[in-house]
Amino acid sequence: MWWDQAAHADRRARLIARGGLTGAARAYFEAAGFIETACGQLQASPGNEAHLHAFATELEGLGGEARRLYLATSPEFAMKKLLAAGETKIFEFARVFRNREGGPLHAPEFTMLEWYRTGEAYEAVVADALALVRLAGAANRGWLSHRDRIVEAARVERLSVAEACRRHAGIDLLASIAPNGETDRGRLAADAVAAGLRIAADDTWADIFSRVLASLVEPKLGREAVTVLEDYPAPQAALARRSAQDPRVAERFEIFACGIELANGFSELTDAAEQRRRLEAEMDEKARRYGTRYPLDEDFLRALAAMPPAAGVALGFDRLVMLATGAARIDEVMWTPPWRAES
Repeated sequence: MWWDQAAHADRRARLIARGGLTGAARAYFEAAGFIETACGQLQASPGNEAHLHAFATELEGLGGEARRLYLATSPEFAMKKLLAAGETKIFEFARVFRNREGGPLHAPEFTMLEWYRTGEAYEAVVADALALVRLAGAANRGWLSHRDRIVEAARVERLSVAEACRRHAGIDLLASIAPNGETDRGRLAADAVAAGLRIAADDTWADIFSRVLASLVEPKLGREAVTVLEDYPAPQAALARRSAQDPRVAERFEIFACGIELANGFSELTDAAEQRRRLEAEMDEKARRYGTRYPLDEDFLRALAAMPPAAGVALGFDRLVMLATGAARIDEVMWTPPWRAES
């Protein structure tokens, strides 16, 4: 058990390093003029990503009536409401909860470091994320490491999703996406089979894309340098603004190091009608795959009408600590892990 004195002693150095990195990240944001928020963990909607699963609970009223609420899977909707209320630079070390998750890199409860800048392009939040990666490297003489992988924290490569698919899977991804966002499932399926993947008859374009990314592309990212993977296909960026240069892609990026995804960010979509359409499509897919759906946060959709242009990032803070300390599993950098990660 983690609370055994010997077991705790083995983890303690990493936990102390976690505190140091927390302080360094907080100092970075405060020096840049950010305000730290503390959003509530009980929400009307846990988010509307098709493959994201939430913990549900009930709020009992004084009259005995009950209302279903959810533990936050992300502070995103709440923080965007704060942007609509007039905040311009905000960050939060948020405790978040995701069901059906566990293992060496996943936890049902973890810390998400999330931040937003209004009136700035997403290049600014990419720079923030890379600065945090360098802070993590500074705790380990400039390096990030996980198991047998090691990468220099200051060495960065930028790669579009389309180029990554060409390079690592031999697939022309954009050939299966029309300018209006419609996808050609047959074209991508044929390319994926040619690349060695098995495709089921009921796999959608999104299913196939996810398999290509997870099986052929992501494991090869962040091996030689910290990788900024950007220009995601628009159908895979439900909360992001489309690119002005190519409507087939959106202004979304992810950061990888040592083959591990660390951060996901984008230029925020502020069109409430378009946002509603995308979230409903996500819930339709969730219903198809899992037989359930979550409510939309109507207050969030109303807030979008007042929300200024913004860019934001969600970073898995526990994973960043892992790479800064060389931990093999996420529970090795958590003070009170509720479970034992699978080896």
